[in-house]
Amino acid sequence: MDKSIRQHIEYLLCIKIESIRPLSGGDISKAYLIQSENENLFCKIHLGDQAFEMFRAERLGLQALGKTKSIGIPKVLLCEQLEKGALLVMEYIEPRPPSAIGFEKLGHQLAALHQPIKSEMFGFESENFIGSLPQSNQRHSNWSSFYVKKRLLPQLKIAQDLKRLERHEVPSENTLQKICDHLFPDIEPSLLHGDLWSGNFLISKSGEPFLIDPAVYYGHNEVDLAMTRLFGGFSNEFYEAYREVIPAESGEKERCDLYQLYYLLVHLNLFGSSYKGSVTQILRRYF
Repeated sequence: MDKSIRQHIEYLLCIKIESIRPLSGGDISKAYLIQSENENLFCKIHLGDQAFEMFRAERLGLQALGKTKSIGIPKVLLCEQLEKGALLVMEYIEPRPPSAIGFEKLGHQLAALHQPIKSEMFGFESENFIGSLPQSNQRHSNWSSFYVKKRLLPQLKIAQDLKRLERHEVPSENTLQKICDHLFPDIEPSLLHGDLWSGNFLISKSGEPFLIDPAVYYGHNEVDLAMTRLFGGFSNEFYEAYREVIPAESGEKERCDLYQLYYLLVHLNLFGSSYKGSVTQILRRYF
């Protein structure tokens, strides 16, 4: 970490930093454990042009999740624009490997987070990011329309622009809408984490679940579940606990495929053609 950034953090938080240690795990930002006399802090620094917008969106997402008081969220202490890039500082949650009990708590608490919010529209109060890609949250009254227009179509366009999908491989908007209208039920919006893979939750040393790195919006609760199933990391205890609160609905398997399509398109656009086979398999199966 640059000396001037260290001094900037000390000044803003009125602390004396004793040590700074790099942490692994971030694809977009550099992460650090900051140790002061009285507390440990987690710091992310990103030097890109969108850094402040990304960190501001992350802060807003964490605050929205925290307001529900349903699940642990690290407290954000600083979100600052730098001369080049930006930094985000929050409380450090020391993790431990998830146990069956930890997964059970996570399942119950995520289900509490997902309780429907009456009279809310789909979307969110502001735009945010999925990874480093912009994620539009313009509000819609219809879930199927929101998912097609604000999730699938933008990522399909990026994939075409990057030449990672050919034009003939991309369904029309009408086709996407017809299939989603058929498969998606009438639902009330739930607040979603939005990017819930195994790297975006942790179990604290005291055994409490915490969510990190959100891409929040109001949508169908099954979206978060679909992401948990995409890359592994969630145990049977998690799903059993979740279903004690929110039972499964008919057609979930098909919707899981369509919700995973969004995340697979994001990975195709961010990381390249190794994800194309998974994308085209779903596109051919449903469209």
